[in-house]
Amino acid sequence: MYNVSSRFLQTLATSHRMVTRVDAYYNGALTRSNIPFTDGSVTVDRGSKVRRNLSLTIADLSLIPWDATDPLAVYGQQLVVSRGIQFADGAEMVPLGTFRINEPSADVHTGPITLTGTSSEAIIQEDAFMAPATTRGYSTCVDAITYLIRQTLPSAAVINLTAGARNPTCPVAVWDAGADRWDAVVQIATAMQAEIYVDAIDRFVIVDVPNPLTAPVVWDVADGEGGTLVSAARTMSRNNVYNAVVVSAENTASNTTPVSAVATDNDPNSPTRWGGPFGRKPLAITTALATTQAGCQSIANYKLADLIAPNIQTSASSLPNPALEAGDCIRISAAGRKELSIVQSFTVPLTPEGDFPLTLRASKEDPA
Repeated sequence: MYNVSSRFLQTLATSHRMVTRVDAYYNGALTRSNIPFTDGSVTVDRGSKVRRNLSLTIADLSLIPWDATDPLAVYGQQLVVSRGIQFADGAEMVPLGTFRINEPSADVHTGPITLTGTSSEAIIQEDAFMAPATTRGYSTCVDAITYLIRQTLPSAAVINLTAGARNPTCPVAVWDAGADRWDAVVQIATAMQAEIYVDAIDRFVIVDVPNPLTAPVVWDVADGEGGTLVSAARTMSRNNVYNAVVVSAENTASNTTPVSAVATDNDPNSPTRWGGPFGRKPLAITTALATTQAGCQSIANYKLADLIAPNIQTSASSLPNPALEAGDCIRISAAGRKELSIVQSFTVPLTPEGDFPLTLRASKEDPA
């Protein structure tokens, strides 16, 4: 979660004045500050290839883009969005993301202008390899990730927040011309048993996969007086749930023998245990970023731990907390029960009337 004051979190559950800000930038320079808008939201989704997405509605027709350098044009223009609380001694603002503008449109006579924006994963994704690319010469995974990102965005911040700043050796891998650069970055992060995304202040962040039983609880969401919970529901789904992972690795660039490994859910108490009533549902993964059977096994174990988690999902609606990040662990207290859950996705409204739906996964009963 973005670092906010205890006063900020306490005020979320009380009547307060919400404030927002949208600023436009082009080529690093501010072109229009505090753009007025009538509606908008920011959606943050851990399961999406591009983690942060913006939608915005603007009534001011003078902002319809006509020229390539206009503040809301699509030639590299970006919007920096934040939401906060106005206190008597000033506002405490929380960043919601930096968004490249994609599709502004409007009736030129009546408006309004509507537009969408995406966080910087999309910039890396669009820069497909124009020639075969390799990790050769970059000894560690973080070095290789940084190299691939900074070929597109030379000044990009790449932050390794894994436990102990883990940074294993990166096997030599090759991608063909036309391959998706962001896919390559994600593959390297997976090889180091981590995930990567762009955060609210436009950094590329490498983190461990969150576990609700070990991750720190960043926010308590409770029903009743003084709580922020509006509603809660539970869903069980087989979608995207697997109880085995098969990893196959073939790396011609390293001239190594093809290797593979299998991880299965062998917990006798697990509802998704391999061979149990759930059935057998394996997921096959191929990678060039493993050269040993042990390396394949590590990737298989890492992926399996995440893939068996979504069997029980909780959805909730709360008073908005713009400081949350997908992957945060929160405590839900409802109907006399307490559960620890990982935030999978949420939508932050940019107007006071908007809802704040949360999709949670890996829900576990709070042992405390």
